[in-house]
Amino acid sequence: MSEIKKIATRESYGNTLVELGKEHEDLLVLDADLAGATKTNIFQKVFPERHIDCGIAEANMMGIAAGLATCGKVPFASSFAMFAAGRAYEQVRNSIGYPHLNVKIGATHAGVSVGEDGATHQCNEDIALMRTIPGMVVINPCDDVEARAAVRAAYEYVGPVYLRFGRLAIPVINDADTYRFEIGKGITMRSGTDVSIIATGLCVNESLEAAKLLAEEGIDAEVINIHTIKPLDEALVLASAKKTGKVVTVEEHSVIGGLGSAVCDVLSEKAPTRVLKIGVQDEYTVSGPAVQLLKKYGLDAETIRGRVKAFL
Repeated sequence: MSEIKKIATRESYGNTLVELGKEHEDLLVLDADLAGATKTNIFQKVFPERHIDCGIAEANMMGIAAGLATCGKVPFASSFAMFAAGRAYEQVRNSIGYPHLNVKIGATHAGVSVGEDGATHQCNEDIALMRTIPGMVVINPCDDVEARAAVRAAYEYVGPVYLRFGRLAIPVINDADTYRFEIGKGITMRSGTDVSIIATGLCVNESLEAAKLLAEEGIDAEVINIHTIKPLDEALVLASAKKTGKVVTVEEHSVIGGLGSAVCDVLSEKAPTRVLKIGVQDEYTVSGPAVQLLKKYGLDAETIRGRVKAFL
């Protein structure tokens, strides 16, 4: 059996920017002295005249991106999630969100899988922050194929988009030849009748693996990939919840304000359902190897299996 291909979605981001850059002259890329880490240096090497290094000044970068958007350009402002969503929140809210400008935010190194960088850089709050900005689209792809498609969809969409990417190389689970991405439309990765596991980002693969383990114990889990947290695919969430009667959300993000909260908002209003939220609890995470941290915070397949089984 061949080894599963693994690619970090930040790599997908950098590579797709180059492809789009060749197709669209209005695309510009901004970075805040982190081009090597965010992988926008791939674009910089091909289009140096269309890459702007704003220095360690993320808030200023968002203002520059906003200005470029008013001139008809399509800027991709890039930095770590902690800085793009955290440090520059006011500028994203007031300079990009309020006038609903056509700016794309490429936020890499999100979640605990940043690893050894520790709590200051492990942003587990960005989805919550970006969800609260009116009109902001929030996308969190699960693998290389989906990330590439998401970047393309973000370019085509007219309005602000927050794209969340990771540092850790993760399995490629989608088929590039058959995969189709649509903003606001989730994907049923595995049908089931006993429980709905609704996941996003790297947790989609772990949830699929957990479903396989549950199947060995006679539990038929449905696995849904929600790549777009906002706008949420309410119809898919409701249909799955009504079918199984129990929902588990899984995310590499705080259980406060992220995917779990978005799902609960919908279900509490339209189809009250028991929900278990798996994610980072109300705490600051610690430094360590990425894979070990995912296990520590219960985001690995085996732990997900155990929690889902106990929930049922």
